[in-house]
Amino acid sequence: MSPTVRIAPSILSCDFARIGEELRRAEAAGADWHHIDVMDGHFVPNLTIGPPVVEAVAKAASIPLDVHLMIERPIDWVARYAKARPEVLTFHVEACAGLDEARATVRAVRDAGVPKVGVSLRPGTAIEALEPLLDVVDLVLVMSVEPGFGGQGVRPETLSKPRRLRQLGWRGIVEIDGGVNASTLGSCVEAGCDALVAGSALYNELDMTAAIARFRSLAAQAAQRGSHVA
Repeated sequence: MSPTVRIAPSILSCDFARIGEELRRAEAAGADWHHIDVMDGHFVPNLTIGPPVVEAVAKAASIPLDVHLMIERPIDWVARYAKARPEVLTFHVEACAGLDEARATVRAVRDAGVPKVGVSLRPGTAIEALEPLLDVVDLVLVMSVEPGFGGQGVRPETLSKPRRLRQLGWRGIVEIDGGVNASTLGSCVEAGCDALVAGSALYNELDMTAAIARFRSLAAQAAQRGSHVA
């Protein structure tokens, strides 16, 4: 598990007309990862970007990419998204036809040379659905809102999932996405999360450097209150 909390601004909230400048703004502000939400309009009711745009972002970025696939049959797309050389490639357990396909997807990501494999689940999916995969993945992405659109608030009941993972002794990265801001991140870190995805709470700030610094300060305070981040 990471010794510090990673901050991953979601480009879904950036100004896409100025995406290169926005990436550089996040990097200069101290972001650890660029979080990229890929939605296909089928698995979730929204459509965002595909492989060419992710590859273009990779060429413009100077920090790692954290790519979250919210798409049907992710195994069919792993090779395409791996061309962008992300640090993390995450897929949804619900998008796979059972655990055998989920494990095959993990193997496909490994074979494509991606350093970290992530698995995610919707708010309504029990954490037990991915527990059999914990021995083969590096990151669990807990969706604290229903995936598809930004601007939603954290569902408090979803924080039972990172707590469960840490109770099991799992020491991989636990990422949380949805409604993360200065008011909610403390409870996320206390629950065991050590990677925070935030969209509007960072990109809507005129001073993103100050916003990320505040995130780090609040996360450190939460860790001192008993977080599982070591």
